[in-house]
This record gives sequence, structure tokens and C-alpha cells, in this order.
Amino acid sequence: MNSMLRFNIIKFITVLSISLLVFTACSKKDDTTVTPVDNTQQINQWIYDTMSDAYYWYDQLSAISTLSLTDASDDFFEKLVYQRSTVDRFSMVTDDVDELEKEFNGVSKVFGIRYMLGYLDNTQTNVGIVLTQVITGSPAAIVGLNRGDIIVKINGQNITSSNFSSLMGNETVTFTLGSITNGSIVATSNTVSVTKTEVTENPIAFSSIVQKTSANKTIGYLVYSQFVPGLDTGDTLKYDNQLRSIFADFKAAGVNELVLDLRFNPGGYISSATTLASLIVNNLTTNKIFFKDQYNSKYQTYFAKQYGSNIFNNYFSIEKNNIGNNLNRVFVLTSNGTASSSELVINGLKPYMQVITIGEHTYGKNLFGTLVADDQKRWKWGIYMMLGITQNANGESDYGNINGIAPTYAVDDNVLPLQPLGNDYEPLFNKALTVMGVSVPNTNGARQSAGILLNYTTRENYADNPIRNEKLMIKNYLPKLINK
Repeated sequence: MNSMLRFNIIKFITVLSISLLVFTACSKKDDTTVTPVDNTQQINQWIYDTMSDAYYWYDQLSAISTLSLTDASDDFFEKLVYQRSTVDRFSMVTDDVDELEKEFNGVSKVFGIRYMLGYLDNTQTNVGIVLTQVITGSPAAIVGLNRGDIIVKINGQNITSSNFSSLMGNETVTFTLGSITNGSIVATSNTVSVTKTEVTENPIAFSSIVQKTSANKTIGYLVYSQFVPGLDTGDTLKYDNQLRSIFADFKAAGVNELVLDLRFNPGGYISSATTLASLIVNNLTTNKIFFKDQYNSKYQTYFAKQYGSNIFNNYFSIEKNNIGNNLNRVFVLTSNGTASSSELVINGLKPYMQVITIGEHTYGKNLFGTLVADDQKRWKWGIYMMLGITQNANGESDYGNINGIAPTYAVDDNVLPLQPLGNDYEPLFNKALTVMGVSVPNTNGARQSAGILLNYTTRENYADNPIRNEKLMIKNYLPKLINK
């Protein structure tokens, strides 16, 4: 075991950018000469050594003798990933871990929108951007954009699947807004100019207490967009503590039904997933298992020998504002982008209470990982590497595939114009109310009659920062590795 546990695991995450890092050094031959130093072979050797140690599928790696250490490091890494298209859709390599740590703690340079993409015509050529959420305090919010707005052009150009990424990649854009006219979405003269800036996003997007006295229901409603405990500097538990405060309000109000809206949530830190689940679970005790770890075969054997099999059990935490004793079920609103730590909460609560999912099937990630950096700090390359899978207390973990967790009630989220989150007529929340036995009139006046059904390209909510669309389940506490 001398080769094991030797790497330095830092507490952050993933990356989409995979460009090659080239180190440079100055030579004293003359005052203007810069001699590049190519560390590619050393970086690739480090990547291979790290993957062959702790990667969940370490025993499936190609022999290093069959690989070229002179390949660009991102290409080299891709040759190591196990069944990229169907199994390990998640492990990634980055050339700058510092910037990503900031981004995945909720700080990023963005317009500040989440959206879904839909076809504007039957030819499925032109695409519209339907804003599903606008981040509070973001550039998009400042210029007046709102949930439900439809963008039909960027910088005067029609949007297609081939030009979308490049148009959204600009630092400043001009959005042309559309409106629903005679059952179609048409461009208007209304345009807004938006410039990306650094935004710190609070993952608690919205919460409310909804009283339905006729049905004897007091409903807690929470929109939670990412599992982030707090800020890297300052209050590291800021957002977890805000969750606790919200549930204190739920408890004081006598909430007896809970709707957890995770349709925008691609995952995040397991520690925050534990906090949220512990505020919800029925009959909370110190010996209830939230989930179980399963590492690769050599780590699994080593940990069991060193610490006993109980080391793989992860327990709910004691939360004084837990409302589980007033609940026998929880409603979770989902999309195709509901992933990782979101799915962990759904799966982890199932042994203890009824979990009713409404919307689309989830993304399908039961794997957890961490970002490994070079402990000698020779370069900024890092690997977001899958370390293992999670199971609930009953040993269930059958959703780790492209079909994810099937919804209890399949509901399309494609009715335009979009309703405000938490509104009785918003389709997913409306279904939850119906299942609860809350009577809601089946008409919504002129707003509903003017609506259309949009043909979405996918049923996933995206963020305007592509990296934020990665599906994360991050173990930011690994005492079994660090304390060796």
C-alpha cells in the first residue's frame, strides 16, 4: 500500500476547459529570449500514476507502455477514461484548479441566466432561449430580464445549434426578445445589452410558505440550485446556515408538506446534501445511514482492513430544525439536469419516507469524485476523478445510467409563457398540489389561453457558464485519504 494515499486531494471540483498548459521560463542568454519548457511527459506520467492509484476503474486502464506520454495532456487523459459515452461521463482534466475552485463555490463570470432551448419552427433550424431562472443581482437581472423571457436573436443573428456556443461566448451580447403572437414566437423590437461580470450566486434561489387552509396544508417550497456550503473565504457555511434558517421558519409555521425544487440543480458538495437531507428525513437519529461509499477494489479492501466496514457508512447529521416528524413524504421537482448530489438526496431519503418526483427523469449520476492536484505544485493541472459510487441504506444505486431516476409523475415543463416558481399554475408545482389533494381551478385566464407548447431540444436546464452544467458530487471531506 506504499503507493496508495500519496496524493494531495484538495476540496474542489471539475472543469470543462482542457487546453494544454505550457510552462515558460526566462533564460539569461539575452534580455528578450524566452525559452519554453515543455512538461507534457511529466504531467502525463503524473496523470497516469494518479489514475492508476485511486480511479474507480483503475484496473481497466491501458498499460502505460501502449500510450504516448508526448500526447497533449487532455488527449492523453481521454484515453484513460472508462467507457466515456455510457459509464464515466464525468471525469475531467483541468489546467487551472485555482480559478475553478472559485467558480464552483458559486463565483463565476456570467450573464446570470438559466435556460432551456427550444425550436422556434417546424424545420428545427432556429432556436429560442427560454429563461427559466435569472440570478439575483446578476447582469441579466440588472437589465430587467426575468424568468419566462424568450431570446430569439443574439447580436442580431438567428440562433442555431451550430452558432449558439460561439454567440454566448462573447463578453457582451445584445439579446433580441420574442413574444407569443398567434401561437408562434416572433421577434420584437425589444433588445437588451448584457455584459458578463463576476457574480456570486446564492444557491437558495427562492423559498416560501404556501397556506392551503381548505386542504389543511401548510406547504414549504424551496428552490435550491446547487449544493454549496458557503464561500471559500469568509463564511464557509453561509449557505448551509441559510438552509437551516429556512427550515426553522418551516418548522415554526407547522409545514406538513414539502416541495423541494431541484430542476435547476446539477449537484455539488456531499456535505451540503447531507445538511439538506438531514433537515428533511423522518425520525432523524444519529444512527441512520444517509448513504454508503464504495471505492475501487484496493481502497475498499484497505479501508475495511484499517477501519472496519462501518467506515463506508455516512450518517445523517443532527439538525435541530429538522421537520421530518411532521412529514411522511417529500415532493421533488426534477429535470434531465437534476444530477449527482440532487439524486443522492432523492435516493438517500427513500428508505425512510415516500419521495415523490415530478417532472422529467434525472440525469443519472451515482458516482462521487474529487479534484486531485499535484502536491509538489509543479503545475496547475488537476484531475476531477471518479473515486466511487454511492448507495442508500438499502444498498440501492440503480440510477447511474442515462435514464436516471424515473419521475413518479412525468410532467412536461414546456408550457409558455412560463409561470412564476411556486405559482399554483406552474405545471410541476401544480401537479404536486393535485397529488396533495389541493384543489386548483383548471383555468388561468388570458395568460393560459395565450400559451403554446414549445418543442425543447432537450429537457435540461442549462447555465450560461458551460462549466456550471457539469454534474458534480464532490467529497470535500476525505479523512480516510488525508489522514494516512
